[in-house]
Amino acid sequence: MTESVSSRDAVKIGIVSISDRASSGVYEDKGLPALQDWLTRALHNPIAFESRLIPDEQAGISAALIELVDAGCCLVLTTGGTGPALRDVTPEATLAVAHKEMPGFGEQMRQISLKFVPTAILSRQVAVVRDQSLIINLPGQPKAIAETLEGLKDAEGKQIVPGIFAAVPYCVDLIGGPYLETRDEVCKAFRPKNAMRTPRPA
Repeated sequence: MTESVSSRDAVKIGIVSISDRASSGVYEDKGLPALQDWLTRALHNPIAFESRLIPDEQAGISAALIELVDAGCCLVLTTGGTGPALRDVTPEATLAVAHKEMPGFGEQMRQISLKFVPTAILSRQVAVVRDQSLIINLPGQPKAIAETLEGLKDAEGKQIVPGIFAAVPYCVDLIGGPYLETRDEVCKAFRPKNAMRTPRPA
């Protein structure tokens, strides 16, 4: 039996696009719309978004992350600033506010992106836990954002490589956050059976 929308946990999610040029109006930011679109498609939960468009300044990024966690965001996703360029400081800013590091997310994102471009090895995305929030650095391009979150599927839609978001709901459970419910056609979350609120039919 499917739960009604009203019975699902409401969630607050922080989305942060980090770019000197987009934040100064040189070009239109595509990161925030990409994040909001994907999360809206992927989750059944009612979502309140807290969005930020900020420059590549380490102190400012760290401050924004702390602010979003303190505002009650159970999940904070960033895009941009994870390469080796001098102005790319998103991972440093994220690690600076971490209570725990979650290295598996970055490892899996690079594995997925390497299927498409050899330069994925230059990506430095990290994920951390701060209080009861999971913070994940994502790639800068909308296409790469979707690929790393969803993973890789074959022509028939069968999952070949799991995306990182499959592990996000259970991680949020473990740190005391709300119960995130995904739409299987976009990204099927994995939880141990004893962690499922409503067991799936056999």
